[in-house]
Formats: sequence, structure tokens, C-alpha cells
Amino acid sequence: MTVAHQGPTVVASDADAAAEWMRDHGHRVSAARRLVLEALFAAPGPISAEQIADGLDGRLPVSDLTSVYRNLETLERLGLVRHFHAGHGAGMYALAREQEYVACSSCGEVRALEAESFDEVRKVIRRELGIAARFDHFPIVGLCAGCAKASPTRVLQ
Repeated sequence: MTVAHQGPTVVASDADAAAEWMRDHGHRVSAARRLVLEALFAAPGPISAEQIADGLDGRLPVSDLTSVYRNLETLERLGLVRHFHAGHGAGMYALAREQEYVACSSCGEVRALEAESFDEVRKVIRRELGIAARFDHFPIVGLCAGCAKASPTRVLQ
């Protein structure tokens, strides 16, 4: 099982600010690392390492998948990136923010919400089970509104 990053979150406004933060803290900003940052900032939401390596459908240069994974791991360790798992597919990567996720088990849509949006759910889980729940590494999975409407028999009442 993969483990979610537990360190501090570093929020950067763009790839230049992220690269500057890295240099200011003694970390190299190689061309490959810069490309991963640019892909994450260009993406409309969480993306897989494979999407980054494929160049975001031609918007960026193609990269070596092993290099992408290595750089994502480094960026996560530094606190600039987070990864999570939405169902059985590949891990997803996103810029570090104070967000947690919900994912559709049918169409695969992943949505980020501010972490405090889950406070009431966390309170119930804490009260009922004694667990301090987080949804940043394994999101809440269900059916999005579109999939639920298209397949009403799959929605539990």
C-alpha cells in the first residue's frame, strides 16, 4: 500500500514560483523536474504519471515515465505535490493544496473540495469509530450526479 505524504504543504502559484522555492531551499530544478511541474500546473485537475509522460495530449514534450515517477516522488517529498488513489486505476497527482477528493466509480471524474468541506463527515466517523479520517489519499468514491441520473437503479436510497 502506498502512503500519503504527511509533511508540510508547499503551495506555489505557478511553475516559476515552485522552481524558485525549490532553488531557495537547496533543491535542483532539472529540465525533467520543471516539465513535471509545468504539466501539473497546466492540467485541469489531478492527472496520472502516464498523462504527464505522454505530454498532456501534445501540449508538452513527451517524457520518460520512470523519470516522471522519480520527479513526482521528489516533489511530493518536498510538499509541492500530493498523490491519491481513486478506485482501481493509476495513482493521481495534483499540486499540493488543502484539498480532499471525491471520485465517481463509473465515469472516473475526480473532484477536489476544500478540506473543511469534509468536517461533518470526519466528525461522524470520529464519533462512531474513533478514527480521525482523511480523504486526501483515498477519496470518497460514489456516483457523480450525471452517472447517478443515467443509472438510477445503481444509487442506494
